Amino acid sequence: MILSSEQILQRIGDELTIEPFDPQRLNPNSYNLSLHDELLVYEEVVLDSAAPNRYRRLEIPAEGITLQPGTLYLGRTVELTETHGLVPVLHARSSLGRLGLILNPGGSIGQAGYCGTWTLEMHCVQPVKIYPGLQVCQISYHQIVGEYENDDSSKYQNSTDIQPSLLHRELGYDDRDTQLELSFEEAIRSAQ
Repeated sequence: MILSSEQILQRIGDELTIEPFDPQRLNPNSYNLSLHDELLVYEEVVLDSAAPNRYRRLEIPAEGITLQPGTLYLGRTVELTETHGLVPVLHARSSLGRLGLILNPGGSIGQAGYCGTWTLEMHCVQPVKIYPGLQVCQISYHQIVGEYENDDSSKYQNSTDIQPSLLHRELGYDDRDTQLELSFEEAIRSAQ
């Protein structure tokens, strides 16, 4: 069963949190989430699922940024959400799909008890311009039937930043002391 907008409003502050919250973004059975002003782009030619991959940050300026085909962009929502007793599910907005922007928000289905911002995987079929604050996806809430435990151990739990893949941790790679973010400005300063 999917919660209606009325049910979403009734459960805010109890079973679910959306911060910041704007009632104008409510749909009949979902809520529109917006895009933060940063993206991550991997710097590897071949992405390795068993090891961390280098990446760099891009700022999305107020005048927008044009995404290019053949590149995976990781973004995140502005909004932080938290659920208890409900399963959050993210959906791409069809208006963006009709522009050729393909969005697979974090695998789409969240875990009961998830708290954090959502990392969004984006790519496009032709160049498309996007902007910070763009209402990029929708979140809906489904009730759980039966007993469950909150997933407090998730590697992405309590995220407030864009999260590159951490699949390598499941495959035994310990990356706690690994610095992977590339900062070209820092590299240039250190080379001078």
